[in-house]
Amino acid sequence: MNKEQEAQLGLELAIKRQEHSDLDAAIHTLTQSQLADRMLIQRLKKRKLTLKDRIVQLENILLPDIIA
Repeated sequence: MNKEQEAQLGLELAIKRQEHSDLDAAIHTLTQSQLADRMLIQRLKKRKLTLKDRIVQLENILLPDIIA
């Protein structure tokens, strides 16, 4: 992997982490609200899980485990 690809993946990782954090805050706020739409919360949680999977995937690419 060249430096440009690594930088691009690093940027994607940062964006996905921020989006994951934003979704976490939104889900928390909605669950505290008495007018919370359960379907919306479920969709946000599903999106959050998808983001988490991609974050783990990117971390594995950028920071591979080194077996000593």
